[in-house]
Amino acid sequence: MTATGAPPWRAAPGGLTLTVRLTPKGGRDCLDGVATLADGKAVLLARVRAAPEDGAANEALVALIADALAVRRSAVRLAAGGKSRVKTLTIEGDEKALTERLSARFK
Repeated sequence: MTATGAPPWRAAPGGLTLTVRLTPKGGRDCLDGVATLADGKAVLLARVRAAPEDGAANEALVALIADALAVRRSAVRLAAGGKSRVKTLTIEGDEKALTERLSARFK
């Protein structure tokens, strides 16, 4: 977790809300762990090979998160930050199961 111990995900109606800091053109598609930004906000660090053109990086992020959490791509939606590095995603599904998957991967 982060220095404050707060994870970058929280329960939302019908699933989770996840805060991500995305690095486009990052050389590979991967999740790099959890970090705390200068403002104290916890984020999941992600990088994708796609360039930030025509929404390609955002689409790659959605696919990466869906694959990492074993959910349908249609269950992951970009809720905020379409043109920002810090994005908010909503993930539909069982909140407890999603939280367990994220917690197990990013202790």
